Amino acid sequence: MSVKKIFKIIGVVACAAIVASGIPGWVINDSDADGSNGNTVVSVMFHVSSSSKEGQAYKKRIDAFNEAYKDKKIKATANYIPRTDGSSAYETALISMKISNKLPDIITFDSPKCSYYAANNYLYNITNMVADIKDEFFEGSVNYYNGNIYGLPIQESSAGFYYNKDLFKKAGISDKEISEYGDETPWTYEEFKSVCSRLKSVCGKVPVNMSIGGTSDETAPYLLYPFVYASGGQFASEDGNTVKGYLDSEKTISTFEFFKELINEGYTDDKVDANAFYNGETAMYLSSGWTIADLRNKNYSAFPNGSNWGLLPYPYGEEGCAASATGSWSFGITQNHHQDKAAARELLKWLVNDESSKVITEHTGMISAKKTVNEGRYDADSPEAMLLQQLANTGKARPPMVGYSVLSTTFNQIIHELGRTDNLKSLITERTVTLQETIDKY
Repeated sequence: MSVKKIFKIIGVVACAAIVASGIPGWVINDSDADGSNGNTVVSVMFHVSSSSKEGQAYKKRIDAFNEAYKDKKIKATANYIPRTDGSSAYETALISMKISNKLPDIITFDSPKCSYYAANNYLYNITNMVADIKDEFFEGSVNYYNGNIYGLPIQESSAGFYYNKDLFKKAGISDKEISEYGDETPWTYEEFKSVCSRLKSVCGKVPVNMSIGGTSDETAPYLLYPFVYASGGQFASEDGNTVKGYLDSEKTISTFEFFKELINEGYTDDKVDANAFYNGETAMYLSSGWTIADLRNKNYSAFPNGSNWGLLPYPYGEEGCAASATGSWSFGITQNHHQDKAAARELLKWLVNDESSKVITEHTGMISAKKTVNEGRYDADSPEAMLLQQLANTGKARPPMVGYSVLSTTFNQIIHELGRTDNLKSLITERTVTLQETIDKY
């Protein structure tokens, strides 16, 4: 059975499941879809709840668009499908819409899914549409497939090691030493392990939460993939079609051995959760930029009034290589039944303009994916400034490949087995063979 046929069957089943579960929120409002009241209607689907902070920001910008374009007779309508763990509700809705030819004009999508969506005719090639604005974004944030642009970013997340200043001091790690681990004079894997060793004696639990337990969705792959690049490893060939010889290479395997060493030394494990950091039991926490707003705005016991914490960058690999997480959710125009993409182009550019970027990031606490919007926005010693510098110097996106979702699953399987296998190399070799067979079917 062909992959396309399998994909179609999955879509039909998913569509039936949504209808049966009584969740019709993704259905486009047909009364608007025909351009009623003389308007050209352009629809967009967001991956968050309309009541969330991010959803509220989108609503503001949609309302502002409709006000600005009312004389041009263009009206935007929005649907909100909050993604669950693994994005299942949102992506199931997309599959169902594709099968029934009811894709909205614009969708949001997680950046590593770009190649799959482009290859399977979900996304429209917008290269010519955005030629005049693409350089306004961080280079690694723009979504490409086969050399063409299929999506523009909403915001940047990046990630780093949040640390408890009190526990660092208790472990004898001075402010001067911490400052030497910054992006201009980065710390190494060996220095990272040395810090973990000293912190172990003052922590009630393991000293660092590496998010190794986040293997049910994209959490672990997103936060941990930079270590592979920092070790000089790769996930796949440049075209994304070959993983054998890359995922099972010596340098890539050494990354997973590094993770396993951290577990064996008692520096981290897959059982510690985020609350251990917020409660002062764990001294470091590898997490995305979303955590900045949480630490500032929520009165956690270890960080009263948002104080006593800092943010460190990813460490450099043993060969001097460096990489950090980049790439978040993006906007893309779809290959739906509307042949004329003019209205969709107007809305897309509106959703990524400077004002939209400011409104959205002010609501989410994230960094803008637009370089100019960030200029002069943050103090030099702020965590956002560190993330911006890290993005500019070491930001490297997850591998652009049609089979990224199966790579992500394989990555999670390997991470899940780190503390359970005695032969890591054999495990990775076996998983690579299985992954290659799956990718070959694509």
